[in-house]
Amino acid sequence: MSGAPIQFRPRNGTGSSIPPSVGQSTELRIGGMDCSNCAQHVTRALTAVPGVASATVDLAAGSAVVRWTLQSAPASAPLIAAVEQAGYTATVPETEEPGSVSLRIEGMDCSSCARKVTEALGKVPGVDTASVDLGAGRAEVRWKVGRVGGSDELIAAVTSAGYRASVLAGKDSPATGNSSTPETEWRFALKLGGPVTLALLLGEWVFHLGMEPWFQWTAFLLALPVQLWVGARFYRGAWRQARVGQSNMDTLVSLGSTAAFGFSVWGLLTGYHGHLYFMESAAILTLISAGHWMEARMSTRAGAALQSLLRLAPATARKLDAKSEGEVEVPVASLVPGDRIALRPGDRVPVDAQVMSGDSAVDESMLTGEGLPVEKSAGAKLFAGTVNQNGRLIASVRATGEATALAHIIAAVQRAQSSRAQIQRLADRVSSVFVPVVVVIALGTALWWGLAYPSALAVHERLAGWLWTTTVPASPAAAAFAMFAAVLIVACPCAMGLATPTALMAGVNAAARRGILIRDALALEKSGKVTLLIFDKTGTLTQGRPVVVAQADFRPEVSRPTPLGPLAAGLASPSQHPLSRAVARLVGGEVPSALTGWREIRGSGVEAIASADGSSAATLRLGSAGWLEGLSVDLTPARDFVGEHAKTGATVLFLVRDRELLGAFAVRDALKPNAKEILDQLRQSGRSVRLLTGDRRDTAAAVARELGLEADAVYAEVRPEQKAEIIRKLQEKGERVAFVGDGLNDGPALAQADLGIAVTQATDVAREAADILLLKSDLAAIPEALDLAHATLRVIRQNLFWAFFYNAAAIPLAATGLLSPVVCAAAMGFSDVIVIGNALRLHRR
Repeated sequence: MSGAPIQFRPRNGTGSSIPPSVGQSTELRIGGMDCSNCAQHVTRALTAVPGVASATVDLAAGSAVVRWTLQSAPASAPLIAAVEQAGYTATVPETEEPGSVSLRIEGMDCSSCARKVTEALGKVPGVDTASVDLGAGRAEVRWKVGRVGGSDELIAAVTSAGYRASVLAGKDSPATGNSSTPETEWRFALKLGGPVTLALLLGEWVFHLGMEPWFQWTAFLLALPVQLWVGARFYRGAWRQARVGQSNMDTLVSLGSTAAFGFSVWGLLTGYHGHLYFMESAAILTLISAGHWMEARMSTRAGAALQSLLRLAPATARKLDAKSEGEVEVPVASLVPGDRIALRPGDRVPVDAQVMSGDSAVDESMLTGEGLPVEKSAGAKLFAGTVNQNGRLIASVRATGEATALAHIIAAVQRAQSSRAQIQRLADRVSSVFVPVVVVIALGTALWWGLAYPSALAVHERLAGWLWTTTVPASPAAAAFAMFAAVLIVACPCAMGLATPTALMAGVNAAARRGILIRDALALEKSGKVTLLIFDKTGTLTQGRPVVVAQADFRPEVSRPTPLGPLAAGLASPSQHPLSRAVARLVGGEVPSALTGWREIRGSGVEAIASADGSSAATLRLGSAGWLEGLSVDLTPARDFVGEHAKTGATVLFLVRDRELLGAFAVRDALKPNAKEILDQLRQSGRSVRLLTGDRRDTAAAVARELGLEADAVYAEVRPEQKAEIIRKLQEKGERVAFVGDGLNDGPALAQADLGIAVTQATDVAREAADILLLKSDLAAIPEALDLAHATLRVIRQNLFWAFFYNAAAIPLAATGLLSPVVCAAAMGFSDVIVIGNALRLHRR
């Protein structure tokens, strides 16, 4: 797939999510990855190498960067060994820096392969962090403090898992050698296998041509390329596992399709007059490929959240020359703490810094989630990724790279996404036992029919007398071959491979019709066990933008010929400040006020000259209490108004003419209409509800009172990385947490939660980090989304159960000859119908 880097970081001794100090870095290239799960597996393997502080992998580019701790010396050998042990290949470029290793991993075909590679690398002593690009086949490994290994260890570990790994040379091309992704490769398999399977199915089941010699030869010619090209990936996967004494679903798929195809070729060449199974051999490979394609399609969005985050940091910065004081555009990577940078209006802050001179408002919504810009002057702190709005600032660099607040957010998203529950491991765990058992049963069946044909035939006839009669080949060799093929065909896990993706697709489509987008199956495992919902405030429970919630007119009754709204709106309309925009929205269309000399006093308010009666002029001002009191304006008449609305977290703006107080406007982010009712509904369902926000404590407390929440159910003034940490601590106490948010700053929390829910108009990061995205603004979609997610998870579990139950029940019948290979193939298809039909029930919800 094409995705963003996946990165794992260790927590420090205090449990903080902030990564340790890092030193040098090493570039790696990884080969053999096909999906995001593969990347996660290789990443985990690399993270287990001692001395590695962090590792970042670009899945699409096939590149990885491993960063070492300051106390550790770089080495590539343990990284390569860990990747190879997990089943991939890794190589180090010639320009490798001490402390990190770039590897190429080869041989992965699905998420199961990736998990094996990751686990293999994770067992290499000393591996601390590893990041893998599944699509490009590149990986990076970093060692833990005080432990440095070699590439041989990593290569050996990957090899022992059944994959290939090598150290990347500096001029090597991307590990994959092409721009294909798992999704495109599986799509090609469907384009080849789908038409062949359909044509053969129509010929046999509709037109009943299966026993015609010309059709059998046609079927052979059509099925052969499917067996060679589509089956190649399964054969490679099965061979890699066989070399290390293991088996997986690829093993059973390969054996089942090969048995069907091989038996058919044998029958075609020897003149066998029974049914041939070219259609079944192609169908096995095509149906399993369909499941992999659906899985790959779902996983292509896995790295989008990290890509959105990474795009926030600009590539260059305006550095001030120490001598000439001129601005020089330099790469951000070249900046070090102490450098001075210049920020113009509209610039995105490249690093964490501290203002040395200048005044401006900075949009920090990506950190705090609050729409109001923060006024900055000398001494104020700036954070990478935030936006300078309307003033020039000179700042001193405080932190760069992984030490910035933005890097901490990225690390939190990466860590939480990679540690999600993985329901799809269930099929892999069962197949690790199921596959060898099936092979043993098939071989035993063949030996029984081949060496003890009379006894086997007697058992068959005795059972067939009270079940049904089937035709058994007359010769022991033919019977052994037919029954061997029957067992493998009936055990072939097409239904197993379709169980999760079909249910997921059906659930996603059912939810989409209701304006609810479900991301994937991985986070649904615990969705039915959610005990606690945590809501972000701004844009989630509130409207997401400040509005005027109340206004007061302090003019004498006789002096109120016109309302204050148009006058205040006319004064505020030229400003782009969110508070001014709220006042400007009081009047739609043209504002009936003639103003001259308008200007904005940054951080205070706006003012202009207004003609009162055509002859006299007065200065109108709209702004904060501190600014106006400094101009000797008496605000005493508004004391009660201010006291009343300050309790709700509102900001009060005052309108004055010269030094006369005309009125006041309370501005705040109002709650959505049904917010309290939805929270009450969730509490009545037995779930706890809490509020988590980066806003001020008084504002958060006021909102909590309106929502009926207790004081201990509110977390205020919380940084983005702290949000995820709070959720993690609640999870450690046994809570199953669902988090509802909408901002970039909510990305880590959405990813850390057992179930992340992003509301309408969420940022790119929130949308991609969430498990569920609500396309409609009505909060009533939240309980509906939880119900749908729970139903989808239930269907996935039902599908997996029925897929395995079908195999367990059918294998004995096939072994005793009560199910001929053709009936077994039909039964296999019927199991697929059951799984798909069960998934389609979600459409009726």
